[in-house]
Amino acid sequence: MQSPLSLRQMSIPKGLGYLTIMAPRNFLCMRGNFLFGSRCWMIRFPAKILLKLVSFRLYSVKCGNTDNESSENEELLNNLLKMGVDVDMAKKRQPGVFNRIGTKEQDLKMFLLSKGASKEVIASIISRYPRAITRTPESLSERWDLWRRITTSDLEIINILERSPESFFRSRNNLNLENNIKFLYSVGLTHKCLCRLLTNAPRTFSNSLDLNKQMIELLQEVCLSLGHNEPRDFVGKIIFKNPFILIQSTKRVKTNIEFLQSTFNLNNEQLLILLCGPGAKILDLSNDYVSRNYTNIKEKLFSLGCTEEEVHRFILSYPDVVFLGEKKFNDKIDCLLEEKISVSQIIENPRILDSSISTLKSRIKELVNAGYNFSTSNITLLSWSQKRYKAKLKKLNTQ
Repeated sequence: MQSPLSLRQMSIPKGLGYLTIMAPRNFLCMRGNFLFGSRCWMIRFPAKILLKLVSFRLYSVKCGNTDNESSENEELLNNLLKMGVDVDMAKKRQPGVFNRIGTKEQDLKMFLLSKGASKEVIASIISRYPRAITRTPESLSERWDLWRRITTSDLEIINILERSPESFFRSRNNLNLENNIKFLYSVGLTHKCLCRLLTNAPRTFSNSLDLNKQMIELLQEVCLSLGHNEPRDFVGKIIFKNPFILIQSTKRVKTNIEFLQSTFNLNNEQLLILLCGPGAKILDLSNDYVSRNYTNIKEKLFSLGCTEEEVHRFILSYPDVVFLGEKKFNDKIDCLLEEKISVSQIIENPRILDSSISTLKSRIKELVNAGYNFSTSNITLLSWSQKRYKAKLKKLNTQ
């Protein structure tokens, strides 16, 4: 009489699941939580079974294990929905947060409410930077106190968080923040300058202390190399003019400074004046972007009969024109020429290029209808604020 089937069982761990093999002598039954794209054969030996897999490939197919269908924290999801958080947006930005246990969304809500934030602002902050709910109340309080060394009120911090929640919640290293604040004060930056940094480029305070030191040291070296003996004043002026400079690389800033000096044939004094003034604004731009836009400006103005001296004067009087990409710059020049504004007028009034093409066209039309003569009158009003421009237009229409 044949003996009952004797089952041998072994489990082979594989990645996130396992494969179980049960073998009654010549028969194998497989089960597992993976679907394998392979062929296999089994060979029976007296003491063991050899399973050989050929061209093993794992497919991302869900099997019948319902326990692993979702690892999301359901309580967290419900809490966030009740708070008005845009959960879909939050999941796209930082999906890993939704798998965590022990999040602090309620603590964050109570903390921000105590500082004057509205429920809508809190929901917006979490929607755009969900990792904020992982910060402990103690860490939040400590970081808030450090920011208050710079800002004048809680409301000012709330406004920054509403605009850029990452700036406050991205780092939990409060010691690094404290060291950066102390360092920036120590190199001569004023309270007003630090406020400007925190408002416009808050990532500065999440930089490592060494990164900020490297940039300050570069600026101090540039100052001394140009014959200026007040590096604290020089550094303060540049950072106040361009608060984004500390979140760029020293290589980028150094290359842009060298580009300005060599391209425009500036002596040390001229370069110093430019850097402490309008030239500071372009130091954080990509080197390729600056070079490409300069080349385009030069070629466009050359094609209209301008000399190199006129091109240089045009750019140095208002370096912001370098921010304009090739197409935008060319289109604005062409628009002004079509409206009978001369090249010489544009060269003398580069700020008019700050206005959009639609604004330029509508203002020119309104002014011409009001009897304004561009050939004999100043064109700077094309770049005036809306309030100032409307007052001027009203005055012209009543004459």
